[in-house]
Formats: sequence, structure tokens, C-alpha cells
Amino acid sequence: MPRSVNSVASRARRKKVLKLAKGYFGAKKNVWTVAKNAVEKGLVYAYRDRKAKKRSFRALWIQRINAGTRLHGLSYSEFMGKLHKKGIELNRKVLADLAMNNPQAFEAVVKAVK
Repeated sequence: MPRSVNSVASRARRKKVLKLAKGYFGAKKNVWTVAKNAVEKGLVYAYRDRKAKKRSFRALWIQRINAGTRLHGLSYSEFMGKLHKKGIELNRKVLADLAMNNPQAFEAVVKAVK
């Protein structure tokens, strides 16, 4: 019996990887072995950076809240501690948005905490 290879599945697999490599520079976009390595590396970076994105946004929100609270004579840690003691359920994302785009509302929150 002759050897059978599933060329349909092989071709589909290669096409899928080469489609993901679209837009890459040089051989990374059309040479199978190079593209496969580049796509794998890219997917690893994508997975890692989805996690890092959350950390960096949280850090940004904390910086914005800190800047807003310092205008009212509080530090970030004091403000967050008092906020939790008062039972005000606002997350950092909302607080940072208030501090940046609606200073009057943020000032009201700070006054409610003091």
C-alpha cells in the first residue's frame, strides 16, 4: 500500500500560520520555518503582555489618584485607607477617571472621606 500523507491538513496548518505572519518583515512573512518561529514568539509575547497590560493600567490609575489626592492634602495610601473605612465602593479605574476628567466630583469624594 502506498504511503499516505494528509496534505490537505498540512497545507491548512501552514496557511493558518502564514496568515498570522502577514505583515511581518522579510522572510518572516513567507518562509514556513521562519514564519512558524516568529508567530510562536509573537503569540508568547501577546499572552505575556495581556497580563502586563493589567499591571501597567493599575499603576497608571494609582499615579492619577495620587496626583489628585495630593492637591487636597492627602497621600494615595491615606486616601485609599479612609475610602475603605467609609465603605465607599469605587474602584481605582473610576477614581482615576474622576481625578482626570471631573475634578469637582473627585473633590466631593475626597471631602466625603476626610
